[in-house]
Amino acid sequence: MVFAASLSHPSSLQLSSSFLHEQSLSSSRSNHLTALPLVFSPSTLSGKQSCLQKKLIVHAKRVSGLEEAMRIRRERELQSTSKFKKRPPLRRGKVSPRLPVPDHIPKPPYLSSKLLPELSPEHQMHDAEGINKMRAACELSARVLNYAGTLVRPSVTTSEIDKAVHQMIIEAGAYPSPLGYGGFPKSVCTSVNECMCHGIPDSRQLQDGDIINIDVTVYLNGYHGDTSKTFLCGNVSDPVQRLIKVTEECLERGIAVCKDGASFKKIGKKISEHAETYGYNVVERFVGHGVGTVFHSEPIILHHRNEKPGCMVEGQTFTIEPILTMGSIECVTWPDNWTTLTTDGGPAAQFEHTILITRTGAEILTQC
Repeated sequence: MVFAASLSHPSSLQLSSSFLHEQSLSSSRSNHLTALPLVFSPSTLSGKQSCLQKKLIVHAKRVSGLEEAMRIRRERELQSTSKFKKRPPLRRGKVSPRLPVPDHIPKPPYLSSKLLPELSPEHQMHDAEGINKMRAACELSARVLNYAGTLVRPSVTTSEIDKAVHQMIIEAGAYPSPLGYGGFPKSVCTSVNECMCHGIPDSRQLQDGDIINIDVTVYLNGYHGDTSKTFLCGNVSDPVQRLIKVTEECLERGIAVCKDGASFKKIGKKISEHAETYGYNVVERFVGHGVGTVFHSEPIILHHRNEKPGCMVEGQTFTIEPILTMGSIECVTWPDNWTTLTTDGGPAAQFEHTILITRTGAEILTQC
């Protein structure tokens, strides 16, 4: 889940799609030519006839690749903010008490502490038995997510969605992985409109035209299955629907390059290329992650262009969970230390799958 590796939390490595990733900008610089405004200057010609001749003077200067990238980003953000009508700012509702889990259901080890667990450095590889257990956990999380999506409609509260998800998970003999993870108080993440990730279910009613990402992770027989999807609530504007569609396509393109021996950086390249085609921006702060017997582990999966080393290995499982925005990719986190919003109030969309690397490609485990 954007717990995917993405539970953002100030006390440790912040997780989302979802771990907090802070990456320094590359020091390499490339030269480009940029044209300043065109200048026309008159000159007088000798002879019986004189006329005004326009001289075209193009002034050029060299700028670094970083400067050019920043200029392009600013232009995109200014253009994209005019594409949609902002909805009223998200306001926090009342958060109800944590729901109970029956004693007989096995629980993950991180519940012994309210601190956010450290990212495990071990890549999660599986034998045949482990793969079967991963498939079972992921299949359950996918079914729960699909069910949660059927509940999305105006007037429904995110707390009601959380309660329904919680009940379905425990009835299947599984544990809702977010519950108690680093002190997270609910069983699912519900991120509405400008909320990038880690929204805490509360008493706020969904409104006609809202969008909501529901992030489900279950812990079944010692394995975590992690997935999320952005749903439409009622009549959503065409520009926002397009953002959601392209975000899902970005996830599909990221998965398409995965196979044994492929470099991880190909994922971010494909996602960025597709997002930029439509003028959208890829959030860099939240990333994908290894998942299996441990909720969050290496490898960190960057969704933007990067030079992160490393290659995929057959039998490995991890999440890919890009977040796209129509405007700024900068964010602000509420005092609850979880709910993270775009700074400009623009909408954000996210999709996530857990995948298994195979010799020739990738198996999407969180697909019904």
